[in-house]
Amino acid sequence: MVLESKKQMEFNKLNITQLSAKDKPFVIAGPCSAESFSQVMETATQLSKLGIKIFRAGIWKPRTKPGEFEGVGKIGLEWLKSAAAATGMIPAVEIATAQHVRQALASGIDIMWIGARTSANPFAVQQIADTLKKELSKPTKFKRELTILVKNPVNPDPELWIGAMERIALAGITQIGAVHRGFSSYEKGLMRNTPHWNIPIELKRRMPNLTILCDPSHIGGKRELVHPISQNALDMGFDGLMIECHIDPDNALSDKYQQITPAVLGQITNQLVLREDSDCQSALAELRREIDEVDERIMELISKRMSISREIGNYKKENNIPVLQPSRYHKMVTRRVAQASELMIDSDFIKLVLEAIHEESVRQQLEYFNPHSQDG
Repeated sequence: MVLESKKQMEFNKLNITQLSAKDKPFVIAGPCSAESFSQVMETATQLSKLGIKIFRAGIWKPRTKPGEFEGVGKIGLEWLKSAAAATGMIPAVEIATAQHVRQALASGIDIMWIGARTSANPFAVQQIADTLKKELSKPTKFKRELTILVKNPVNPDPELWIGAMERIALAGITQIGAVHRGFSSYEKGLMRNTPHWNIPIELKRRMPNLTILCDPSHIGGKRELVHPISQNALDMGFDGLMIECHIDPDNALSDKYQQITPAVLGQITNQLVLREDSDCQSALAELRREIDEVDERIMELISKRMSISREIGNYKKENNIPVLQPSRYHKMVTRRVAQASELMIDSDFIKLVLEAIHEESVRQQLEYFNPHSQDG
């Protein structure tokens, strides 16, 4: 019965996104790790002067290998409380275990996020959800509204991401948001984590009321990429940003290459452009109408192509010809990729499109060879 209640789970916009000026993007900022009392206080002071309302800092740091800096632990919560008292900012920390949840709640932390490594583990997320539910149901606890942000899993699996948020929601948490921080890959490229923008876009399509933030620090892994990635996210309709800021990034104990100073953050937020909803503009409406017409034609052409593929499948069956014809497929892809460059279409993109069309064509042809294959 629980599964049925999860099917159409809705998430509303977070109240915290209202904590920004109308002409500024919503930003959560702070160091990757809380390293010392003075570092936390100075960073928070500088960020508060920029108008940043939520101060993030890692207290417990999951590291790839043992022996690396794994955070200052519980003492860091006291530093965050002092920074909040001095600046009026709202503290936020990462949680990965039941103990983290209990200690954060005991310290008055009302905004927490679940990291990428943790969100990839349903057992870990369920433990966090169960602990949240248990702690908040205790009669000795005063009523408080928690905000839980869930970063995407390290692997590009939207269902795993959604599942993590659903587990938190089923624990009774109503303020839930998603943080896009990119996806890990064995092959290292320009960015630290591959954005796979299609995944958060799909998330927005399926849950339009969900608050989605972008973490350009972890996507880029380099300071110089924070600005362009942030602008890309805002242009795609993200609700805000989570950015790592440190008063002395070069000497940071973790992720020093992707952290920026509060001063640089101020420059970036001043340069970021917030796009206004232009649905009412006639020019844009006309262009969208043209896109709709083109999409209709594309659908009709794909339908016609599949119809021809089914005829080919029937012919191959009657004449005892194998479905797969690798040489034919290779020639077709080579020709279309060459044509794509002339039409200003990215070659990698057209390869993906052709691969998907070919796979579906083969599937439909196989139905003629195995007409009952779909019956189970």
